[in-house]
Amino acid sequence: MTRISTLVDELWERRAGLTPADEDARKVVVEALDLLDTGEARVADVDAAGGVVVDERAKRAILLSFKVLPMTESGAGDFYYHDRMPLKTRFDGVRVVPGAIARWGSYVAPGAVLMPSFVNVGGWVGSGTLVDTWATVGSCAQVGANVHLSGGVGLGGVLEPPQAAPVIVEDDAFIGSRCMVVEGARVRRGAKLGAGSILTSSTRVFDAQSGAEYPRGEVPERAVAVGSTRVRSFPGGDFGLPCLAVLRVLEPGEVHDKLALNEALREHGIAP
Repeated sequence: MTRISTLVDELWERRAGLTPADEDARKVVVEALDLLDTGEARVADVDAAGGVVVDERAKRAILLSFKVLPMTESGAGDFYYHDRMPLKTRFDGVRVVPGAIARWGSYVAPGAVLMPSFVNVGGWVGSGTLVDTWATVGSCAQVGANVHLSGGVGLGGVLEPPQAAPVIVEDDAFIGSRCMVVEGARVRRGAKLGAGSILTSSTRVFDAQSGAEYPRGEVPERAVAVGSTRVRSFPGGDFGLPCLAVLRVLEPGEVHDKLALNEALREHGIAP
């Protein structure tokens, strides 16, 4: 159950007429985003059955903030910003390297590390997770514990419609350098995504050994997956359409450290 006030739903119904002059509305929205900022509420989570549950009210609060918050100037050192959404100021137990930016309404758990990177409003970063240099956690993207987002990774943001599931990266996942995970795609627990891979909600995912197809837009649990292409014939010729190939799936309880991951990728002629 969401902890965000039902007043957000009432404001949503009359959102077209809201402005920064509506002080009562702004108070409700600020309280909602404070809950997101402290981790007491979150945009989405994975339930006991493995399904993604979206808190539509949380998304509505974020969207309403662009209606009721005034443009203000904020700063960090010598850098100045002019925006409706201020920067995050609470980083309890988080290592924040100079150049890292997180917006208010995002949550970063104690033990996480932010290299020069960007975490957008509604984003969630779990304990022990490394957001490496130039990586982006888009609006409402949910990243679990002990995840490694390598340099230049882009997790897309999903704000509208409010019921749409955001990008989910579950615990213990590894996302290789310059990967793009967008459109509410999902990387399940312990999965490893090779460098440069692109995963969207419609990306087809195949087992490289059997040719069996997994659910679209998802890297299976404990899978080692890399970007690939699948030939499809069109009137104009044969073209390689992007897909993911699952090279192997770890056994339950098998730990796949980074060195072992690199070895598995090199086996198939892929740079880690």
